[in-house]
Amino acid sequence: MRILGIESSCDETGVALVQADAGAAPPRLLGQALHSQVQMHEAYGGVVPELASRDHIRRVLPLMQQVLQQADCALEQIDCVAFTRGPGLAGALLVGAGVACGLAAALGKPTLGVHHLEGHLLSPFLSADAPEFPFVALLVSGGHTQLMRVEAVGRYHLLGETIDDAAGEAFDKSAKLLGLGYPGGPALARLAEQGQATAFALPRPLLHSGDLDFSFAGLKTAVLTQARKLGPELEARRADLAAATEAAIVEVLVKKSLAALQQTGLRRLVVAGGVGANRRLRQQLNAAAERLGLRVHYPELHLCTDNGAMIALAAAMRWQAGLLPAGSRGEGYSFAVRPRWPLAQIDTPATA
Repeated sequence: MRILGIESSCDETGVALVQADAGAAPPRLLGQALHSQVQMHEAYGGVVPELASRDHIRRVLPLMQQVLQQADCALEQIDCVAFTRGPGLAGALLVGAGVACGLAAALGKPTLGVHHLEGHLLSPFLSADAPEFPFVALLVSGGHTQLMRVEAVGRYHLLGETIDDAAGEAFDKSAKLLGLGYPGGPALARLAEQGQATAFALPRPLLHSGDLDFSFAGLKTAVLTQARKLGPELEARRADLAAATEAAIVEVLVKKSLAALQQTGLRRLVVAGGVGANRRLRQQLNAAAERLGLRVHYPELHLCTDNGAMIALAAAMRWQAGLLPAGSRGEGYSFAVRPRWPLAQIDTPATA
């Protein structure tokens, strides 16, 4: 089965094609294309939803043609069209859903509505070092920071999540306080490489809470307080403050992930989402894994951010597992998107 995946939940337009065969073999990526809207939103310091939606409209069909050419696949050879149903920006989601359902209707093929976070969670299965079930997953994508026990495709148990700001938001908001550009997280990480992580004592919220929940709002406030204290000296100390901020976020993520493995008795960790590309996070998790005899799996770096490959992959793995994503269409091509959609409700009706 050849599945075309369309991702349009926020500020990246992604299209990809995967080949899935019946059985346990992981799906294969045949082609993918991605357009980032970073330059367009940079002037505003963040994503402008209306601009994001309009740009998705311009990009999705040319990207689709590019992917089909890469894969040497005719439009009629597509067996299924998958798209991100949610969560995300409502207008942006509607673009992908509308294109997917329109294309599927024209071809007489089914559509599959995919949960964005499930795409991230399963994305390491496209890597050279694919994981095996069961495992603990650390999802650190955009406004989401969660620890999940993953038994199989579609069988996810929430272990802990953020009660306020997510790790990605802590990176972005702290970067803005330091006067860095958009997107803030990668900019802060680059600057942190030049600083001393021990230069400032920043809090590690909920580090010793005894549960697996996260909280990063207090860290953001501490960064603001420290920046104000520095005053004119901030410019000279920005790299140190960036390094201290990154170190605080990473320490919490690492220790909570290790605690989740200990509590579940599992020995395998999957890290997925944009923050999963952070070099310091990978270094510390890899060091802990080597010390404790654990396995850690990541998506390829180009699959950490939003992309169409993870959407096509999630649909393919659900098909292989005998499952259908919420909102799959055997007949009829009406659709609804879900801007707010907890992963725990992945198999509830789209109109819920």
